[in-house]
Amino acid sequence: MSKQSAASIRSFLLQRTFIYSLLGFLVLFWVTNYAFNKSVERTAVEVAERVAKQTFNSMYLVMSQGWSRQQLEHFIYQMEQDNQQSDMHVSLYRGDKVDQKFGVMESPGLGQIHQEVLSTGESRLISSEGQVSYYYALTAKDVCTHCHTNVEEGDTLGVIEVTQKLDRSFFNAQKELILTLILVSPLPILLAFLATRHISSGVNRSINELAESIESIESVSDLARINQDRESITFKELQVIFSQVSSLASKLKDIAVDKELLEFEIRLLEKFVITSEVVKDWREYVCYLMVDINKVMNVYTMFSIFKVENEVFDLEVFWLQPPSRRTRELMEAAIMSRLEQDSPQFAMGGINLRHNTVNEQAEELDLDQEAVELQTKSLLVETPKIGGIVGIGVHSDTIQDSTKLLVLESILSTLLNVVGSVRAIYKYTKDLEYYATRDPLTNLYNQRMFWELLDYELDRADRHDYKAALLLLDLDNFKSINDGYGHSWGDKLLADFSISLQAALGKDAIISRYGGDEFVIVLPESDAAEASKVAERVMQTIRSHRLVYDANTDLKLTGSLGMGIYPDHAKNKKDLFMFVDNLMYRAKKLGKDQIALPEENELVDIFKEMSDKTLLVTQAIENRDLIPAFQPIVCSRSGDLHAVEVLSRIKLPGDQLMSANEFIEIAESIGKVHQLDYIVMEKAFSQVRDSGYGGKVFINLSPRSIVISDFIPTISHLAERYAIDPNTVVFEITERDTVKNIAVLESFVLNLKNQGFKLAIDDFGSGFSSFHYLKHLPIDYVKIEGEFIANMANDNRDMAFVRSISQLSQELEVETVAEFVESAEVMQLVADSGITFAQGYHIGKPILSLQEVIETQIKTPA
Repeated sequence: MSKQSAASIRSFLLQRTFIYSLLGFLVLFWVTNYAFNKSVERTAVEVAERVAKQTFNSMYLVMSQGWSRQQLEHFIYQMEQDNQQSDMHVSLYRGDKVDQKFGVMESPGLGQIHQEVLSTGESRLISSEGQVSYYYALTAKDVCTHCHTNVEEGDTLGVIEVTQKLDRSFFNAQKELILTLILVSPLPILLAFLATRHISSGVNRSINELAESIESIESVSDLARINQDRESITFKELQVIFSQVSSLASKLKDIAVDKELLEFEIRLLEKFVITSEVVKDWREYVCYLMVDINKVMNVYTMFSIFKVENEVFDLEVFWLQPPSRRTRELMEAAIMSRLEQDSPQFAMGGINLRHNTVNEQAEELDLDQEAVELQTKSLLVETPKIGGIVGIGVHSDTIQDSTKLLVLESILSTLLNVVGSVRAIYKYTKDLEYYATRDPLTNLYNQRMFWELLDYELDRADRHDYKAALLLLDLDNFKSINDGYGHSWGDKLLADFSISLQAALGKDAIISRYGGDEFVIVLPESDAAEASKVAERVMQTIRSHRLVYDANTDLKLTGSLGMGIYPDHAKNKKDLFMFVDNLMYRAKKLGKDQIALPEENELVDIFKEMSDKTLLVTQAIENRDLIPAFQPIVCSRSGDLHAVEVLSRIKLPGDQLMSANEFIEIAESIGKVHQLDYIVMEKAFSQVRDSGYGGKVFINLSPRSIVISDFIPTISHLAERYAIDPNTVVFEITERDTVKNIAVLESFVLNLKNQGFKLAIDDFGSGFSSFHYLKHLPIDYVKIEGEFIANMANDNRDMAFVRSISQLSQELEVETVAEFVESAEVMQLVADSGITFAQGYHIGKPILSLQEVIETQIKTPA
C-alpha cells in the first residue's frame, strides 16, 4: 500500500480558510436572517395593534355622530376593498347583543378565538409562520349605552381582527441580505489568503534553513553546523522547535558513532562468541581482538585481571608489539597503582603476572611515564559483578575524540563480559572435573573414580602380565572422635591425615576415600612383598599422625588394613575388593590397629568366609530374612515429616542386623539383587498400609533392576496389592558402573514414570552423569551428595557447590534433599541454602518400625 503524500502548509491553510469562511458565511446569514425575522414580527404586532385601535376610534367617532345603517355597511365594504389590495386585512365581527339591537348584518362567521375574545373581553395576539393576527375586543363605553341600550359599560360589542402577512417582507429581506453578503465575502477570503501566504512563507523560510543545516551533516563532527541562531525566526513555536533540534544535535554529537566505527564495532561484536576453542585458547583470542581493534584506532596494550583462587589474581598484559623493559615496568606500576586506588580488593592478595605479545617481530615499543599513566588511568573499566577488570592503553588523539572513547568503553565492557565469562567457564569446568573425580574433604579420588582406576589398572595388569595390589584401610573407632570432639574436628583429622598419607606413599600409589573413614589404595605393578612394605608404611603413618586439639589433648588414629593381590587372590575387581574387605574385617576381629595379610595357610579360611557371606545372603533371600528400615526425611524449615527412605537389613542370629553396604555387592555379584529389592519393597509396603502412612516412600533402585524385564510389572503389582499410590513411591538412581547404556536407562525411567512412580537422583554431584540425568530424565528429586552437606559448615567450596545445586534445581523446578545432616548447624545452613528437605542422624536414624518413625517425628519434629 503506497503512502499518501503530505499536504504543504500553504495548501493546508488555504483549504482550512475556505472551509471556515463558508461556515462563517452560513452562520452569519442564519443569525442575521433570524434577527431580521424577529424584528419584522415585533413591528407587525405593533402595527396590527395600532390599526385595530385606530379602526375602533374611527368607528366610535363616526357612530357618535349618528351613523345610519347604510353608512356603516359602506364603511365595512370600503374596509374590505382595502384588504384585497394590501398584505394587511382588517375584519369586523359583531357580537350577539349588537345583532339583537340593530339586526343581523352580513359578516364573516365567528371562530373559536373570536368567541373567546367576546366572552372574556380580552384582546388576543396569534403569531404563526409568516403571519400575525391581532384580535381587538370592542368594549362598550358610557356613550355607547345611549344607542346600545341593551348593554352596559364594559360589555364586549364585537371584535376587530387585524391580520398581517409577512412572507413577502421575509423574502425581500433575505434576498437583500444574501446579495449584500455575496458582495462582501471576497474581502475576508482575500485577507485570509494574504495572511496564509505570509505565515507559510515565514514557516517555509525557517524550515529551509533547518533543512540546509541538516543536509550539510556528513559525519558526527558536522552536527555542530546546525544553525542555533533563532533571531530570523518570527514564530515563537518554531523557535522552540529549532531549540529542541539544536539540543538534540548537541546530544547526538556526544553519543553518535560514525559509520566506520559502527561497522567496526559490529564486526568486533561478531567475534564475541564463546566457543570451546575460545575457552581453551582465550589468550590467543584476545590477541586476535587487538589486531582487529588496531585497524580503526591505535591500541598498544590491553590487560585483564581476574580472581582465580582465594586472594590470588591473574594479571594478563597483552602488547601489540614487544615493549621495552622500562615500558613493561612502567605499565605494571601504573596498573597496580590504579588497582590499589580504585579496587583495593584486587591488590590485597597475590598476583600472577604474565605478559603476552601479539607481534614479536615488530619494533620495540618505548613509552614514557606520562603516556603510560595517562592512558591507563583514563581508560580503566571495572565491573565488580564478575570479579574482574580489563583496560586498554591507546594514543592521546584517541582519548581526545569523545566518539572513539565511547566506542572504546563499549568494547571494554563487552570484552570484560567475554573474558570474564571465559575465565568463569574455565574455572567452573575445572571445578566440575575436580568434583567428579575427587572427594571434596580430602582431595583424594572418590569412590566412583576408584572403581574406574582399579578397572583400568587390572586391565593393564592383564595386558602386560604383571600383578597389582589393593589395600583397604578402615580407621578404628573413628565415630568416637566425631561424637567426642564434633564432626568439624573429625573432618579436620581426616583431611590432615590424607595429606600425610599422600606424602608417605608418593605419586605411584592411587589413593581414594571409599567411604566415611575408609580408604583404598591401588598399587600398580606390585606383588605381595612390595605391597606389604607399603602397608607397613601406611600403618606407621597412621600411628605417628597427630592433630592438636588443645594444650593437653592430641587427636590420634589407629586403623585396620586388609591387602589383596591380583590375580593371585581374585580374578575380577569385585571379588578382589570383597577379598580385601574380608581381610580388613579379620584385622578388626583380631584386635584392630594391625594388618591382615593373606597368608597361604589362611587363604582357604578367607575364601570360606567369602563363601559363607555369599551363602548367608543367598539364604536371607530364599528365607525372606531381609527386613526394611525406615529413615525420616523432613521439610528443612518446618521439620514436618515428608518422606521415609527404605533401607535393607539382613536379620542375623541373636537379633543382630547386617547393613546393606555389607551384602549389596555380594547380592549384585550373584545376580539376586533384584530379588532382594522385591522382598524389602513388599515388607515396606505392608508397613505403609498397616500404619496408614500417606507420605512419600524413597526406595533405592539397584542398577540391575533396569535390565530385568519384569521389574516394573512386579512393583506395579506390589503397589496395587498393598493399595499404595504410585505417586507416593520415589525410586532413587545412582551412578553405577552397571548403567552403561543411557538409552536403556531413559526407556526404563519413562516406563517407570508412565506407571505413576516418581524419580530421584541419589548422591547428586558425585560425577558428570548426575548432570546428564538431570538434563535428560524427568527427575522429581535431587538428593545432594552427603559429603558436600556434611562439610558445608567448614568449607566454602562445599557451601558454594551446595548453593549452586539448590539454585539449579529451583530453576528446573526439582525438589532437593540434603543427606548427612548430622547437626543443628548444618540443618540451619541447609534451610538457608533453599534446600527443600533434609535427612540424616540429626533428624533420625534408620529404625525397623515405620509406626515408630511417624510417632517420633510427631513428638519431636526436627
